Amino acid sequence: MRSSHIYIVALVLLCALSMGAFPRQVDPDSVAVPSGPLPAVTDSAESMSARPHSDSLSRLLQRRMTASPDTELQSSSRSAVMDRTLLPADSAQYPDSASAIAGDSLGYAADSATSVINRHTYVADTTRRRRLSRTRIAPPEKGSRIVRSKVDLDNAVDFSAKDSLVLYGRNNAYMYGSSKVEYGTLKLDAQEIQMNLDNSTVYAIGGIDSIGDAFGTPVFEDNGTSYESETMRYNFKTEQGFITNVKTQQGEGYVVGGQTKKVGEDTYYTQNAKYTTCDDHDHPHFYLQMTKAKMRPGKDVVSGPAYMVLAGLPLPLAVPFGYFPFSEKYSSGIIFPSFGDDYNRGYYLSNGGYYFAISDNMDLALTGEIYTLGSWGLRANSAYVKRYKYSGNFNISYLQTVTGDKGMPDYSKSTNFQVLWSHSQDSKANPNMSLSASVNFTTSGYTRNDLNSYYSNDFTQNTKSSTVNMTYRFPNSKWSLSTTANVSQRSQDSTLAVSFPNFTLTMSQVYPFKRKRAVGEEKWYEKIKLSYSGQFNNSLTAKQDEFFKKSLVKDWRNGMRHSIPVSATFNLFKYLNLTPSINLTDRMYTTKVRRQWDPNASAEVLDTTYSFYNVWDFNAAVALDTKIFGCLQPLRFLGG
Repeated sequence: MRSSHIYIVALVLLCALSMGAFPRQVDPDSVAVPSGPLPAVTDSAESMSARPHSDSLSRLLQRRMTASPDTELQSSSRSAVMDRTLLPADSAQYPDSASAIAGDSLGYAADSATSVINRHTYVADTTRRRRLSRTRIAPPEKGSRIVRSKVDLDNAVDFSAKDSLVLYGRNNAYMYGSSKVEYGTLKLDAQEIQMNLDNSTVYAIGGIDSIGDAFGTPVFEDNGTSYESETMRYNFKTEQGFITNVKTQQGEGYVVGGQTKKVGEDTYYTQNAKYTTCDDHDHPHFYLQMTKAKMRPGKDVVSGPAYMVLAGLPLPLAVPFGYFPFSEKYSSGIIFPSFGDDYNRGYYLSNGGYYFAISDNMDLALTGEIYTLGSWGLRANSAYVKRYKYSGNFNISYLQTVTGDKGMPDYSKSTNFQVLWSHSQDSKANPNMSLSASVNFTTSGYTRNDLNSYYSNDFTQNTKSSTVNMTYRFPNSKWSLSTTANVSQRSQDSTLAVSFPNFTLTMSQVYPFKRKRAVGEEKWYEKIKLSYSGQFNNSLTAKQDEFFKKSLVKDWRNGMRHSIPVSATFNLFKYLNLTPSINLTDRMYTTKVRRQWDPNASAEVLDTTYSFYNVWDFNAAVALDTKIFGCLQPLRFLGG
C-alpha cells in the first residue's frame, strides 16, 4: 500500500472520530458541568428547524445533572412530562426519539441521550474567549444613508456658490463666486463666504478686481433692512455679528463706515461711523461724525459726542449727543414750533401744534402761530387718499393781525382767511360720475399778513381762480349732466367774479324716426338726426366787502339757453350728398333792458325790468358735397 493511501485512510478515521461514528467510554467525573442553569440562547427559526429536538435533550440533561438523589425519581418523571411540552412542533418527523423520551418515566432514555451528548462534551477552558451572544441585531431602516444629528438651529441653512463650493468634513464649507447663505429671514451675499456649522458662524468678504476696485462686497439683509460692508462675521445661533465699514439706510439718512457690532435681534453698536443725508453716501459732501452710537433699525439712532464735517473739513460744530428717530408707522405726535421776530408784530412762535393720524386714509395737522403784540392764527391741513377711488388735500387758515399800539393812530386790526382744496377722482372708481376740484380762495389781505407767504410766489400773484366740476352720466341713456362753480379774484382791487351754479344738460345724437326692426330699405325720414344741449348760468361780479350785500334778483345775472340741431344726409345720383340742417336756439332771461334815446336830454335812457323773458331764433342751411377718386399719370416730359 502506498504512503498516499495510508494518509487518506488516516484522514478518514480522524473525520469519523470527530463526527462520533465510533462510541467511546467517557469518565463522567471528567465532564465539567456548570453549577448554575445553562445560559439561554436565542436561535433563529432556521436553526430551530435544523435541530428539531436538540433543545429538548439539552433541557433534559440539565435537569438530570442538577437533580439530587432524593428527588431523582420525581425529577425524572416531571422532566418526562415537561419534555413533552418542549418537543418542537415538527417532532412528528422523528417518531422514535419523541416517543422514547415521552414514555421514559425513569430516565433511561435520558441516560442514553446523555451518553450521546457526552461524546461531544468538552472540558471548559477558562482561557478561551467568552462566547458571543447570538441574539439578532435589528438592521438599520432602509432609505437614506445620511446620518441625521440634531443641531441647535431654528431653521435650515441654505447655501450656494456660483464658482465653486468646497466642503471640509460635514460642517465646514468654503464658497467662492457670488456666494449666498440664507437662514430664515437672514440673507447674506458675498464674493467669498466661509461657513462653519459646528459653531454656527459665517465669515464673508468681497473681492478685488485687476484694477484694484472692490466687487462682491458682503450684503447682509435682516428683516427687510440691508447692510453693505467690507467684511462680516455672523453667528446664526446667538444672532451676533461684527461688521466693518457698514453702509445702511435708516430713515432718510445713511449710516456709513466704522466698526459695527450686532448684539441682538434689532440692536447694533457702531464706532466712528458717519450719519449723512447726502445722496452720494459712499463719499458724502457733508456728514455728522459720530464717535459712538447705538442703532435700532427702523426706530432710531442715538449717538454720543459728534461733530459736523463739510467737504472733508471738520467744523467747530459739535454736540454732546444726538437722537435721530425713524418711524415707518403712521402715528400721531407733537409738531414743534419755530420762533422768530417780526418788525410789526413782535416775537412769535409759528407752525407748532399736533399731528393726528386719523386712519390709513386720512390725517390732520392742527397748527397755530402767536405774536407778542396780539396777532395770532390757526391752520388745519389734511390729506386723504383711497386707492383706486380718490385723493386730495385741503388747507384752511385763519389770521387775526394786529399792528401798532392800541389807541395810537397806526393801530389796525384785520381778519383774513384762506381755503385751499385739491381733489381728483380715479377714472375706474365710478364710470358714471366724476368730481374734480382746484380751489384757491383767499381774502385780499391774507397774503400780505401770512408769514409763510413772504418768500413764495403767492406774495406777488395778483389773480387767483378756483374751479369745482362734477359730471354725471345717466346709465343706459344718452343724457349727461355737468355742474361747475368758478371763482376769480383780483388782489389789486379786491374784485370777485363768481359764477355759480352753472348747469349743462346734454343729449348725444339720436335718430328719433329710425325703426327698431327695419324691414326693407331705409326710409328718408329715418336719416333725420338731432341732439340737445341746455345751459344755465348764474354770475355776479362785485367787491369783496360788498359781495354778500348784493341782491339775488337785481344784481345776479342769470339765464338759460337751449339748442337743438337737426340734420339729415341724402344721396343724389349715387355721387352727390345733400345735407339739409336747421338749428333751433331758445334763450330765457330774468332781466330786460330797454334802451331809448331822449332827445330832450340828448342821452340814452335805460329802462330795466325784472321778469321772465324768452327769445328764440333759428338758422337753416343746405350742403352739397361729393368725392372724386382717380389716378393721375404725369406727362412724359414731367417724368411720366
